[in-house]
Amino acid sequence: MIRFHLKCDHDHSFESWFQSGDAFDKLARAGMVTCATCGSAKVTKSIMAPAVSTSSQVASPKPLDAALAKMRAAVEKNAAYVGGSFVKQARDMHDGVIPERPIYGEARLDEAKKLVDDGIPVMPLPFIPSKKTN
Repeated sequence: MIRFHLKCDHDHSFESWFQSGDAFDKLARAGMVTCATCGSAKVTKSIMAPAVSTSSQVASPKPLDAALAKMRAAVEKNAAYVGGSFVKQARDMHDGVIPERPIYGEARLDEAKKLVDDGIPVMPLPFIPSKKTN
């Protein structure tokens, strides 16, 4: 996981976590990285310095880490992990084939982009989910 400092075309700054630099690039090209303030999809990485530890002790969690942990706990408590069937289940719920419920799972970038293009509301999680079922 890597945290990037990001900036949109409206000069809003924010941070987000990605699986890798390549993952950010792919998501950004697909328009799936949006500004946390205004929703703009024109987002670029800002200049950032690497985090360097000056102590052998583990630092206490930063506010962003705590917020991500809280978000992860809420997602895992209130949604069902559906793994690789995420795309099918999201589409089936949108089409009224199955009842709507909160889910999370896995999708390839092209599959997620197709869901978005078809008006099905999905978003990438800023963390790698545990593979739990509810």
